[in-house]
Amino acid sequence: MSIFRNKLILASSAIGTLIGGTVLLKDYMQGAKFQNKEVRAEGKVVIVTGANTGIGRETAHCLAHRGAHVYMACRDMKKCEEARQDIVVETRNPNVFCRECDLASMQSIRQFVKQFKSEQQRLDILINNAGVMRCPRSLTKEGIEMQLGVNHMGHFLLTNLLLDNLKLSAPSRVVVVSSLAHTRGQIALDDLNSSNSYDEARAYDQSKLANVLFTRELARRLEGTGVTVNALHPGIVDTDLMRHMGIFNSWFSSVFVKPFVWPFLKSPLYGAQTTLHVALEPSLEKVSGQYFSDCAPKDVAEQAKDDRVAKWLWAVSEKWTGTLTGTAAVS
Repeated sequence: MSIFRNKLILASSAIGTLIGGTVLLKDYMQGAKFQNKEVRAEGKVVIVTGANTGIGRETAHCLAHRGAHVYMACRDMKKCEEARQDIVVETRNPNVFCRECDLASMQSIRQFVKQFKSEQQRLDILINNAGVMRCPRSLTKEGIEMQLGVNHMGHFLLTNLLLDNLKLSAPSRVVVVSSLAHTRGQIALDDLNSSNSYDEARAYDQSKLANVLFTRELARRLEGTGVTVNALHPGIVDTDLMRHMGIFNSWFSSVFVKPFVWPFLKSPLYGAQTTLHVALEPSLEKVSGQYFSDCAPKDVAEQAKDDRVAKWLWAVSEKWTGTLTGTAAVS
């Protein structure tokens, strides 16, 4: 009996140590947190795309908590309204608004901008957060491969349509949520739309590289306007962005994979920290064209520094979205 009791104690101790170690590892992997608690956002008008869930919801919540007027630009109005009501109750900020904006439809984007401009002249912060990841091949309303269309082209159009508001509100900021995946990306100059062949991972990596190239080219074009634009990697975050990745959505995964991966995933709240840092940190008011991770500047991949490709992608994006830089009309 004594031997059995000792083994039970040892087993309990080992399990406790394992759980404790896992919790400590989880805490460590959450990464940096935006530390400037004194920064408020009263009077600032902010748009957050994809704000009804994940990183976007936490970003909208934190900005509302700091007093901002937050426009939640979302595709699903039911989910958006549910999230909006929760945010209003939790932050006691009534200035949180749901507006329909489907980034897979240029008509929807233009309608969103038209409505926004009828309500607001200012736009202090535009956060291009929404995205899709590794989805089966599908197309936007205009026939653009979905990941490129939503992650890059939709935000390209949205940003250009709002440039006059951003310039009017300078100093103002554009925040582009990209990914470390950009380091694996290549812009397919001969098959940008993945028409000849489609690989869900390559298409995602390409769209995230497009985010960084867009950021750097837009920063160059906005020099002297008081509008800054910076990109960021939020970390590997536990959100429904991974819903198309079978390894994370099967019975096998829930039992044998997720428990081992869980300690290495950030929560959505921590995934939003670098977004908040780039959007609010006073010392970044004049910083533009940079890339951040864990609330600190980081270097980008060599292919993200290719100005020739950036200019080519910009020209194609203008053509595909029907945009003229700085003069895009809302129709």
